[in-house]
Amino acid sequence: MSTDYGEIAANYTGAFDGSLPFGKRPAIIVIDMVEAYLQPGSPLYAGIEAAVESAARLVAVARQCGAPVFFTNVEYQPGGADGGVFFRKVPALKVFEKGSPLGAFPPQLSPEDGDFVITKRYASAFFATHLAATLTSLGVDTLLITGVSTSGCVRATALDACQSGFLPFVVRDACGDRHPGPHEANLFDLQAKYAEVVSEERAITHLQASRAASR
Repeated sequence: MSTDYGEIAANYTGAFDGSLPFGKRPAIIVIDMVEAYLQPGSPLYAGIEAAVESAARLVAVARQCGAPVFFTNVEYQPGGADGGVFFRKVPALKVFEKGSPLGAFPPQLSPEDGDFVITKRYASAFFATHLAATLTSLGVDTLLITGVSTSGCVRATALDACQSGFLPFVVRDACGDRHPGPHEANLFDLQAKYAEVVSEERAITHLQASRAASR
C-alpha cells in the first residue's frame, strides 16, 4: 500500500506545522556511517553511498566554517554483554564487537584531528555518552544531523537533541536507511514533531551564514 504524504500533511496542518530557527553556533554529527552499512556482505548493508557522499561534503564545509564535527561509532565487548536488550533484540549488532573491521570508518568519511568521536552502544548518540556535555561546553545550540539509519539512530539522536535543548536539523540528503519507506516516513514525522528536515544545500547555506555572523 502506497503512502499519500500529501493527505497526511493536510491532516497534520494546524497541529504539527511549526518551525525552528537555525541557531548561532552549529555543530555537525555523522551517525554511524561505518563499513557495516557500506559493505555488501554485511548484514547491515544499506546502500547509502549517496548519503555518505553528501555527509562528506557537509563535513568539509563544517570544517572550513570552524563548526565542531562529531562522529559516532558503535562498539561492544565480545558477546555483547554491554549491549543489553538492544544487542539481544538486533542480532546483526554482533558486527560491532570490538575488533571487527565493519566498525571502521570509511576512508572518504573519517574523523580528522580536532574532530570528536562518540562511541555508543544504543541508538541515540546522547544516551550514556558525553555528547550533551561536550556540545554545551562548546557553546553549541544547533545540531546538524546526518547518518544512518534514518528510522533508528538518526531519529533517536534528533529526538534526544530536541529533549536536551539543542535545535535539531536533520539533513535529508545525508541520511540513509535500508528501505525508502521507513526513511521517508521518519523524515516526515521528525519534521512534523521534533526537528527541521533540510536539504544538503540549505544546511551548507546555514553553516556559511553562521560563519559570516561570527566574524
